[in-house]
Amino acid sequence: MRQRLLSDGAKELSYEIREIVKKADKLSKLGKKIHWENIGDPIAKNAKLPEWMKEIIADTVHQDDTYSYCPSKGVLETREFLADLNNKRGGAQISADDILFFNGTGDAIGKVYQYLRHESRIIGPSPAYSTHSSAEAAHANAQPITYKLDPNNHWYPDLEDLYLKVKYNPNIVGILVINPDNPTGVVYPLDVLKRIVAIAREFNLFIISDEIYINITYNGARAYSLAEVIEEVPGIAMKGISKEFPWPGSRCGWMEYYNKNKDPEFARLCSAIDNAKMIEVSATKLPQMVIPKIMGDSRYMPYRKALNETIGRRSSIVSEILGTVKELTFNPTYGAFYNTIIFRDGVLKPHQKLNIDNPEIKTLVEGWVAEDDVLLDKRFVYYLLGATGICVVPISSFSSDLKGFRVTLLEEDENELRRIFTAIKDSINIYLNS
Repeated sequence: MRQRLLSDGAKELSYEIREIVKKADKLSKLGKKIHWENIGDPIAKNAKLPEWMKEIIADTVHQDDTYSYCPSKGVLETREFLADLNNKRGGAQISADDILFFNGTGDAIGKVYQYLRHESRIIGPSPAYSTHSSAEAAHANAQPITYKLDPNNHWYPDLEDLYLKVKYNPNIVGILVINPDNPTGVVYPLDVLKRIVAIAREFNLFIISDEIYINITYNGARAYSLAEVIEEVPGIAMKGISKEFPWPGSRCGWMEYYNKNKDPEFARLCSAIDNAKMIEVSATKLPQMVIPKIMGDSRYMPYRKALNETIGRRSSIVSEILGTVKELTFNPTYGAFYNTIIFRDGVLKPHQKLNIDNPEIKTLVEGWVAEDDVLLDKRFVYYLLGATGICVVPISSFSSDLKGFRVTLLEEDENELRRIFTAIKDSINIYLNS
């Protein structure tokens, strides 16, 4: 090429949740049955939308106006419904004009970071969700800036770490919260959220709250939305239906702006994001049209409550199996449908392995672990994949210095869930003693 094409930040765009799939696909072609514990797609794990929900969608498909352009900000009736839903909870009040639809929250994430100055940084949690950390790092041409989630304290944020990093890095303009969290499954306590708001207020920052799992809590937890705690601080909440209905193929997410006009710089950012969507002419329409019909249906919250209880039961099964392994730091989960399990310091060694019967698969895995820069948790994940076909994600790939792995809580068959996690437990014991 006449000139270099890629920006320096392009190297920061990675998504290990999908990268491990490439390796698993190679093993699948060699006859290995893969158990996909790497990605949070309930439909891929055999979840079914209830028939009443499908009927609403089918009826809407037969409406002629479903096929026209959608207003760039989103269907007005849907935005009015969502604004009313927010306002009834109390806290920051919004109007339909404060809501903007996207082709999934991934699209929303990309837009926020795209229009920030390169020098302006958003500090986010670590372990980090890759879509946020990669997009933020790519826009800044630098490594992501993170605050610690502490596995020795229920995965709660280390607020001193957050405070000091904000205080001594004037380029930080915003704080990212993912609540409930992916990948750890932690639900931020109310007092923690209030402290984060206080830090934002003290240093004149805005807050981004990824709330895609806001209505997926269990085991007695309750997730507080950003609107309920933000007071006068500017902020953006990101929401969607991909995990909650669940309808990941809808690619339908939205932002809610809070206190948009309390700060002129924040107002300009919101306006730039709005204008970027105007250029795209239209947002996805069908899923927007069904949101008020489904979420406003009297059957919706009982459906969601029952499904949350099911996820909570799966969480308890995983706790029962892995919670007693002394070489692990294990925390029960209370939100979303993931769990992040950490190996205690010093238990992973570079010589450890699992037996792999298939010689072709063994050769592949040994090639992967022989790479000079392979981290110890990746080494375990690769051997687990080769020996058992269980596909999990190494936690070092979530912008973290910790060593462990993330699993999902999506297996519909609880007998199969027990079998898979018992196999993980047995593999850990064999691997650590090899």
